[in-house]
Amino acid sequence: MRTLALPALRAELQALQADLDDSAHPICAGQQHPAALPLSRDILRADLEQIAAALTLERARYYLERLIRGITAARSNGDNDINLNRWKEYGDIHTDSLWMIERRDSSGVHTADYWGNFVPQIPNQMLRRYTRPGDWVIDPFAGSGTTLIEAQRLGRNALGIELQPRMVARIQAAVATEPNPHHTQCVAVQGNSATIDVRALLGDLQVREAQLAVLHPPYFDIIRFSDDADDLSNAPSVDAFLALMGQVVDNLTPALARGRYLVLVIGDKYMRGDWIPLGFLTMNEVQQRGFRLKSIVVKNFEQTVGKRQQKELWRYRALAGGFFVFKHEYLFCFSETLREFRSQNSEVQWNHCVYCVGFELHGFLPS
Repeated sequence: MRTLALPALRAELQALQADLDDSAHPICAGQQHPAALPLSRDILRADLEQIAAALTLERARYYLERLIRGITAARSNGDNDINLNRWKEYGDIHTDSLWMIERRDSSGVHTADYWGNFVPQIPNQMLRRYTRPGDWVIDPFAGSGTTLIEAQRLGRNALGIELQPRMVARIQAAVATEPNPHHTQCVAVQGNSATIDVRALLGDLQVREAQLAVLHPPYFDIIRFSDDADDLSNAPSVDAFLALMGQVVDNLTPALARGRYLVLVIGDKYMRGDWIPLGFLTMNEVQQRGFRLKSIVVKNFEQTVGKRQQKELWRYRALAGGFFVFKHEYLFCFSETLREFRSQNSEVQWNHCVYCVGFELHGFLPS
């Protein structure tokens, strides 16, 4: 192995930067091995600039070896396919606990006409953080099918359980219309999530267990979704609502793989002039069933279908009543602890031919 002096190394890096700026160069023209790892040009350029700016050859070598490791080996936490060696490539994945989403994703078959459905960005983020391609997610309050649509887009499989038959038909139509390039299974069934045999449903799909559960229940009685007595929005009291939510969690838990995640999306409500912390009360129900709270995310919402035409009225009510208008909801992220089985960070070697950089640099590193 030959070692370059810093000036020679910087000259070669400068030449490589020029190649990156030439869209016709094989580096950028897509003439890569089919297994090559795609890289962000901006991030790659920043990495190369950091190498060139190193004050010592030893430091430059450290940066270069780190970059090569990032494109030839994957380091994962075991729950997802995020390559931690290339963590900068995932700038669109949220890691903060405050989400300000200005506009819901309305692409494809996503619609906002179903009162109470959550924005597609929520299941999108959770699926990418807590699952890998080919994994299974359960949504026991499938609604209009937002989770299933996102799962299909991301190459995950999904089982949606929905109480209302008309919504099951709607989900099935949406999933059939949405492109399925990964050939995943996204199945919606009618049933009561508190009592239906979830493991049997998975078994019918030749699946032993799911890797994620995403729960977006009714926020008690804020929206009455049906006249069905089993509908959580028809619970006679907050205590009854919480008891039913506990039954749903109890019913789902055996179908969830060891140590995997459950995400609860819920907000609070007012009742007879009092703020009811429905989110935290429901959070407690989940914790009491052997789940460890990993994170609380606060997400904004600017307007809902129900309040869109009543903005000024709600502002008046707030001024008159001494309260504040809801502008947020919660995402509670849990991992199971009673059967917890978490793998350690693992190094997975990729047999990639990475043509996009050409890192031989004339013998600076071993070939």
